[in-house]
Amino acid sequence: MRHSIPREVFLALPRLADPPIRAGQLLRVLGAAFGVAVIIGNTIGVGILRTPGDIAARLPTPSLFLAIWVVGGIYALLGAISVAELGAMIPRSGGQYVFVRHALGGYAGFVVGWSDWISTAGSAALMAMVIGEYLEVLVPATRGYGAAVAAAVVSSFAVLYWRGIQWGDKGQQSLSLLKAAALAVLVVACFAVGSRAPQGTPLAVPTGTALATAIIVSLQGVIYTYDGWNGMTYFSGEVKNPGRDIPRAMAGGVLFVLAIYLLINLAILYVLPISRMAGDPFVAGTAASVVFGPAGDTVIRTIMIVSALGAVSACQLMAPRVILAMSSDGLMPAAVRRVNAGGTPTVATVVSTGVALAFIATGTFDRALSLIAFFFVANYLMSFVSVFVLRRREPDAPRPYRAWGYPWTTGIALVGSIAFLVGQSLGDTRNSLWSLGLLALSYPLYLAIRSRSISRT
Repeated sequence: MRHSIPREVFLALPRLADPPIRAGQLLRVLGAAFGVAVIIGNTIGVGILRTPGDIAARLPTPSLFLAIWVVGGIYALLGAISVAELGAMIPRSGGQYVFVRHALGGYAGFVVGWSDWISTAGSAALMAMVIGEYLEVLVPATRGYGAAVAAAVVSSFAVLYWRGIQWGDKGQQSLSLLKAAALAVLVVACFAVGSRAPQGTPLAVPTGTALATAIIVSLQGVIYTYDGWNGMTYFSGEVKNPGRDIPRAMAGGVLFVLAIYLLINLAILYVLPISRMAGDPFVAGTAASVVFGPAGDTVIRTIMIVSALGAVSACQLMAPRVILAMSSDGLMPAAVRRVNAGGTPTVATVVSTGVALAFIATGTFDRALSLIAFFFVANYLMSFVSVFVLRRREPDAPRPYRAWGYPWTTGIALVGSIAFLVGQSLGDTRNSLWSLGLLALSYPLYLAIRSRSISRT
């Protein structure tokens, strides 16, 4: 049954202002609040609700367990304050592709661009599938339609944000606020409703080489949960004051995420002994069951759906801007660079949504993820290298913001990325070799695309 809204009530509802009628280009209308929101949306997914169990199994003492989350946050913060320099210096939307291409050349940019685009569109699909799976449990009528729900979620965000970036701004801020509130409910409930858990029988803590290995593997898992701290750089060309708002948003966003992660882990530790956390594949669900009883499953699934919605929203805004930038440089068809009057990359949005829908329909994202996971930190590494290269090659270029603590902060982030990449290659050698094979195949593809682009000019 439909309910009509009285005209006077409808007119009183808050509405987004119509964007300026400037077809064909992105609009500079974003501020630091959007940047923080997109970092929260892009970074905080379902990993923080699952990963703590794995970390507790490897580092089964509260001090080591919490310390590794702080170290991961520091890595993300050092990365953020370094890459923020590039975002302010080269205020062009498109993420790491833009910086790497400017500093290291077309091929390096191409590799970063296509891997970042595929992984971002795929992440939208993955988070949408999480929504579909959990909704099947909460709403029995949707059972058997998880993939359809996921496709509807991805498509709905594409349609919503087609109106313009101002809709994306308000939508992302609202969803990130809702996500933070939902996670706050879990944290507050653990401390206010739950009772302090007994310590239980302590688990053996590894020593020597075993401890070093446990720290490295744990740090890899933690860093993955922080992945997404560079979300603001995808919109650098749409920020009203890049020199001020980009560094503020990136540093503020990472600190906010770090605070949320520590609070969640402290809350879980309060109601569960670390021995019970160890190895639990869904430790937040266990904590919710302890606090809320039989309703715990419903509560945690609802929180995960809300969290995933914010992630889908961020990815649906970010992915199109990568291939928009690539198209502007002749590495994608010219049609991809079309932008409507509201500042939405229209063709890029359709193509990116199509990739996400293909992942949902085929269920192949896990395989694709295993192949391109190698490029996640490699892309960060190349961004950090770009900071050093541009400081040396273009020392007099205008830099509205300079990385705090350079070269030490950027150097630490760079060394950390190299160590992470080596550890990942040793831990998953098979997929790393496949990834290197993809890298080799990408070069002739790049040459063919570049040759075709030059022939058309």
